[in-house]
Amino acid sequence: MSTWTIAGTLNVESAAQRADLLAEPVAKALAALPDAESVGVAAIDPELADTAEFCAAYSSPLTASANCVVVAGKRAGEVRYAAAMVLATTRADVNNVIKRRLDVRKASFAPMAEAVELTDMEYGGITPVGLPEGWPILVDKAVAEAPELIIGSGIRGSKLLVTGAQLAALPGAEIIEDLAKPVG
Repeated sequence: MSTWTIAGTLNVESAAQRADLLAEPVAKALAALPDAESVGVAAIDPELADTAEFCAAYSSPLTASANCVVVAGKRAGEVRYAAAMVLATTRADVNNVIKRRLDVRKASFAPMAEAVELTDMEYGGITPVGLPEGWPILVDKAVAEAPELIIGSGIRGSKLLVTGAQLAALPGAEIIEDLAKPVG
């Protein structure tokens, strides 16, 4: 297990050894990854799962947090889903980049209840590890290039510590330049 410079005050353990800190689809998908032993997990207070509160409480840099957003769009009556991984300091470009990638007229964030039901993960903890088969995972180039990241674990009570390269190597992952725009 590597030493995570972004961990702040977190107690990081091997995610492969702590399935109890992961949503079921995340634990299953993680077990199938070739470098699962190098993925870290840390238990957190579920009330502090939202990015800004988490970073403040655990002394973890906001610049090392990446968020997973579920996006939906319709084409010919068919709903198309994707997950977008963007740095917490940015916002996914849903109306241009993601809309074009999904080949839909209009794309928007999937409703919370729908995202939770389809992913079998908790809102505020949705992660690209263990998403439904066939969903594209759109990874902003800045995320793919990050040496260390903190992301959701499928539940609000923990966080995963991964590298951008690990996210870029997930089944269905596509690296997209300018997937995200700076906040502000």
